[in-house]
Amino acid sequence: MPLLSRTAARRTLLAVLGAGVLSTQWPSAEAADPTGLDDPGKKDIAMRLVSSAENSSLDWQAQYKYIEDIGDGRGYTGGIIGFCSGTSDMLALVELYTDRVSGNPLAGYLPALRAADGTDSHDGLDGFPAAWRKAAKTSAFRKAQRDERDRVYFGPAVGRAKKDGLGTLGQFVYYDAMVMHGPGTDALSFGGIRARARRHAATPTDGGGEKTYLNAFLDARVWAMRQEAAHSDVSRVETAQRVFLKAGNLDLDTPLKWKVYGDGYEID
Repeated sequence: MPLLSRTAARRTLLAVLGAGVLSTQWPSAEAADPTGLDDPGKKDIAMRLVSSAENSSLDWQAQYKYIEDIGDGRGYTGGIIGFCSGTSDMLALVELYTDRVSGNPLAGYLPALRAADGTDSHDGLDGFPAAWRKAAKTSAFRKAQRDERDRVYFGPAVGRAKKDGLGTLGQFVYYDAMVMHGPGTDALSFGGIRARARRHAATPTDGGGEKTYLNAFLDARVWAMRQEAAHSDVSRVETAQRVFLKAGNLDLDTPLKWKVYGDGYEID
């Protein structure tokens, strides 16, 4: 199957991260200012919302051991944020884990992961899912997953949202889009979705209304999702994020009720 646009986008950001120039591409979240999704409670809500869409469960911490090939052209998908063997971020995760813990259960698969990057190949990955689940029993691998999630997705998304003048809901909307579509500037990546939205509405920083802009962003994201067969179900936007926006819940306050793929969820 052809690999979707997330691959090139992730490679671009990972290269930027490796060069140590993240701040010139995506502003990072300000840890010293625990507002919005920087607040631990709000961040946990964001993780549960993403998990409802990615894993059909609110228990995001149960997903460290998750791994399977879901047939979307990205090879193996695993962990708390859906790291993929075909889109560079799973490779980067295993490299980080191996830097920290040599001789871990996944270290021997690094050559195969490098060869598989950019494809959906399983060549050389016999036994990899079992090794992943074994690694997920260790605190070191779980921490590596959290660190890569924050470095590649959460920090950049929240930082960009703050620069655009968005509150907690807007920060989550950006984060969920970054997780699914990856960073980058092509039409189907986060940067392209944001650019499309800004052609229709100004960000709050640029003088626009927050609800108006977020509706434009969600419209742009729905358009992008419908360009890819694997993302054609847009319920994570229309029966979740759009529901919160229509209710005016810009702070993502509980209680929250939403549906994804027809399944109902609630956070009291």
